[in-house]
Amino acid sequence: MPVTSRRASSSQWYAYVDPRFFNPQNPSIFIFSPASASVGSYRFQLFVFTQGGQRSHAFGKFTILCNPWCSEDAVHIPFEDQREEYVQSDSGLLFMGTAMNLVSRPWSFDQYEHGVLEACLNLLQVSPQHKRNRRRDNLNRNDPVYISRVVSAMINCEDDRGVLKGNWSEEFGQGVHPSSWTGSGDILKQWARSGFRPVKYGQCWVFAAVMCTVMRVLGIPCRVVTNYNSAHDTNANLVIEEYYSETGKKLNLTRDSIWNFHVWVECWMTRRDLGSGMDGWQVLDPTPQERSKGVFCCGPSPVKAIKRKLVDLFYDVPFVYAEVNADVHTIIVNQGQMLSVNKNTERVGAHICTKAVGLPRPQNITGDYKFIKSPTSSLSSRSPIISDDSPSRTVSSKGVVIFLTLDKPPVTGKPILFTVKVMNKQNVSKMMKMHINAQAKEYNHGPSDTFWEDHGVIQLAPTEAIMLQKQILPTQYEDVVGDDLINLTVVLEDMASHESVLAAEEFNIVSPQLTIQVADEDSIVPHKEHTATVAFINPFSHPVSGLLTIAGSGLMHNKTQFRMLSLPSGGRMEQNITFIPSMVGEKMLQASLSVSDINISIRGFKMLSVKSI
Repeated sequence: MPVTSRRASSSQWYAYVDPRFFNPQNPSIFIFSPASASVGSYRFQLFVFTQGGQRSHAFGKFTILCNPWCSEDAVHIPFEDQREEYVQSDSGLLFMGTAMNLVSRPWSFDQYEHGVLEACLNLLQVSPQHKRNRRRDNLNRNDPVYISRVVSAMINCEDDRGVLKGNWSEEFGQGVHPSSWTGSGDILKQWARSGFRPVKYGQCWVFAAVMCTVMRVLGIPCRVVTNYNSAHDTNANLVIEEYYSETGKKLNLTRDSIWNFHVWVECWMTRRDLGSGMDGWQVLDPTPQERSKGVFCCGPSPVKAIKRKLVDLFYDVPFVYAEVNADVHTIIVNQGQMLSVNKNTERVGAHICTKAVGLPRPQNITGDYKFIKSPTSSLSSRSPIISDDSPSRTVSSKGVVIFLTLDKPPVTGKPILFTVKVMNKQNVSKMMKMHINAQAKEYNHGPSDTFWEDHGVIQLAPTEAIMLQKQILPTQYEDVVGDDLINLTVVLEDMASHESVLAAEEFNIVSPQLTIQVADEDSIVPHKEHTATVAFINPFSHPVSGLLTIAGSGLMHNKTQFRMLSLPSGGRMEQNITFIPSMVGEKMLQASLSVSDINISIRGFKMLSVKSI
């Protein structure tokens, strides 16, 4: 209801017309909303009455979003650098790979791109909650807990007219390969243009990144989080079982699984439904895995509740707790018989991270989710995988210990070097069969067939320790692995007792990088053409070709693509591009090379500071 007072009210709507600047033909109306106002589009009417009894009116529209700058708003986050990072920043990094070898993937959140705000508001309007009861839905939109559950369900399309269709097969002919997306804007705008038909295809990092865009657009602080060795515990017993053959081949014998990484989001909000002790970061996962109260969504789960195992609190705390805390039982089987069982309590949730505030690097937040038994080692160090008497494992083999260690992080185009150390802890000689097996695997699937193996017999004198140096050549893994990971396993079988012991590691291969150089990068201003050069050196043992894509929110209106013809091994490619910034601030220029005939995408990015003229 219009009023003429400027008296502030934190709990009521009010508006005023400043008589000092009143223009009857073009009046300025100042409207103030309470911190508890519902998110959405509003319409208002202005009536003007004259002394002569004449009446006229005008219509207007405005949009209300959450306000993390307002101390009374449920999404208030106290520090300006966090608001810049978790609300205003339109680019970031998603982390993939493995805990020992993180891979940074640049991503454009695109919240300032034309049509993205409208798509995010439409997402609320086409939700099942709005269709069932518009009035109740509109009233509930003053609660970020409610909004976040609606958005978590609407990012996937399992129950509604959601944004993305998931696809974890190897067939993407009906849509876009998840690895080909570079930002959220294309996905959200395609969904809106199509009349809200799901966009094909997404996987966990795409679901999470698009949800991050929607939450930031709605004013809710949000960040993308990666959990390495993420458990999917289908029977809720907090145990994941992994099966291997007697020769070290990993078998697909269970519905339980461990994803090498899984990506979700955290949103910052107060939890008035749970009490102030649960305020702060909340886990939300839009990837459709399990139903929550009948719907494919997850959260918000308070991170504090996950750490303290408060599994009775809303929402979905038990599921997320298992993702970061389940035990792993590694079982060797032969013809249906169990040969040995190893137990590991440290592998799941080995490392949890997000992008650091204001810096292009990961921030370790594992300690927010779980109590750390010992200081986390740096990511550059490598601990041997021990299959004997480490605190987290029990092994049925009598007195034989295996250490499996990568000599250095594997790099594309170089041999994979690793060492197998075998120790006989008993005072008797042993003859051991040794099987080494390498399989390619996707981050969320069981491995495929063996692509490299080595077998032999070793003799151990009493209390003897031996070291075996092994390598897998580039020509043996390049065409098989690509963007996938490698499951490497060593099995030793005592030829006298037939007891077996196993050590395994899953790792990724460091991909080459695209480099981006920008001319006069300290003098970049809006609405002026600038030049950049993207370069790539082919590290593969054979020629490659592919499609180079350049994008940059706030720097380029559309993506630019170039076809790279056959580039010989060791050859260098350079591609010049131009861009005209449209906004000031920190912006990301990113490049992606999709290599033909190999399942690999090579990326690079450069952060640019666009200054006002």
